[in-house]
Amino acid sequence: MELIDSHTHLDFADFDADRVEVLNRCRQLGVRRMVVLGVYQQNWQRVWDLVQQDLQLYAAFGLHPVYLDEHRPADLTEMGDWLTRLKGHRQLCAVGEIGLDYFLEQLDRERQQSLFEAQLQLAADFQLPALLHVRRSHAMVIATLKRIRLPRGGIIHAFAGSLEEAREYIKLGFKLGLGGAATWPQALRMHKVIAQLPLDSVVLETDSPDMAPVMYPGQRNSPEHLPDICAALAERMAISPSTLAQASTRNACELFNW
Repeated sequence: MELIDSHTHLDFADFDADRVEVLNRCRQLGVRRMVVLGVYQQNWQRVWDLVQQDLQLYAAFGLHPVYLDEHRPADLTEMGDWLTRLKGHRQLCAVGEIGLDYFLEQLDRERQQSLFEAQLQLAADFQLPALLHVRRSHAMVIATLKRIRLPRGGIIHAFAGSLEEAREYIKLGFKLGLGGAATWPQALRMHKVIAQLPLDSVVLETDSPDMAPVMYPGQRNSPEHLPDICAALAERMAISPSTLAQASTRNACELFNW
């Protein structure tokens, strides 16, 4: 069973002690390819250095809304420079992690919106998918995506919206990222939604080292956990783990042109 982890932060210090061992175990479990996402200008080089050490790792670059106070105006220009310099490189796969976070009330929404739109435009200009962080902001994200159309769509990371919102994203060319949060028994609304999602709309992810699934409570999350996440979500969707794995892998390959 081949799996692709479409959303990781393997460059984070949480993996510094055993990153090579983690990657080796992932491959033994069938998790072959992984996307590593940048979240602020200071970690882009670290992300790129990491993926250059492993041909089955892929990089995305973005300015995450949660780190809004750390972003400088010049970072957008530098992001454009990175995308220009790496244009066409097989290991550059997307713009991300970008988006809107309305859960953290201290984050200025106007500044978030401006940054989000500028990065969506970069994704459109460079013909790349966008990997989106969306927390309590589905209506605004959907409205923005209707104004700034992305030819290659992208992924709604850790999707936790309604079925109606899922349908809007799918119409806009986006896949829905499913991971550890949906495995928890208290995620009752999510269980109902994922059972109704079309298989060609979903991709699997971990968000490592965060969002550990129910079978690893309080632990560092890892791409190694993706097979267990796949099995748990497949049960909620009333399909076999291999069926979900095949669909997710096919969808990710289609999105990233792999």
